[in-house]
Amino acid sequence: MIHPTAIIDPKAEIAAGVEVGPYTIIERGVTVGEGTRIGPHVVIGQGTRLGKKCQIYQFASIGEAPQALAYKGEETCLVMGDDNIVREFVTLNRGTVQGGGKTVIGKGNLFMAYSHVAHDCLIGDQVILANGATLAGHITIEDYAIMGGLSAVHQFCRIGSHAFISGMTGVTLDIPPYMLASGSRAKLFGLNLVGLKRHRFSDDALKALKKAYRIIFRSSLTLEKAMKRLREDEIAQFPEIQHLLSFLQQSKRGISR
Repeated sequence: MIHPTAIIDPKAEIAAGVEVGPYTIIERGVTVGEGTRIGPHVVIGQGTRLGKKCQIYQFASIGEAPQALAYKGEETCLVMGDDNIVREFVTLNRGTVQGGGKTVIGKGNLFMAYSHVAHDCLIGDQVILANGATLAGHITIEDYAIMGGLSAVHQFCRIGSHAFISGMTGVTLDIPPYMLASGSRAKLFGLNLVGLKRHRFSDDALKALKKAYRIIFRSSLTLEKAMKRLREDEIAQFPEIQHLLSFLQQSKRGISR
């Protein structure tokens, strides 16, 4: 059902079974997938593509222009997959030409009230941003990562899969996969064991990750030498270790320790 007070541009494409609440605005070029529910007083910016069965709560702003001085009104977009939940007062900005033109959000994510995703971010699947969590531009967050309330991430940082960032943490360097990070300037405090066990990581995988953590982050070795030792260790056969090594190898901002 589309409420009669909603304003929908004729060039927007609204699929079957979509609900649109009172006073919501949907701009030109927007597409909304089947079964998505959009609450009252929501603004969906031009060029935004929403997947199926998303839930957008009141006063959210989805796909609005990026908060970047370099942005001069170019045609860019925000692309969101299926089954996402966007709570009250969340702001998700579209991309910039300089950053590739897209903000991309995967499937099954939860954006709690007042959280913010800036331009050109890449968000995986099953990610959680708790209340007030804030991402600057050009950030990558891998699958199953969790951002605690009032946490903030510096532009161009990466957050690895299954990482947990505690509330009120400031992230200025990359956070590797599977790790627990906390502090006004994020430091690592071991593995995110609670999250890993919830996702049924095997005992052998957990033992391998614990050993990898000790080698990389709690030895006196440089990062290069620690990674070399890890590659030569028998635990390097685990896909979790391979992903961790790949993440570390590709870091450009540096790694939190």
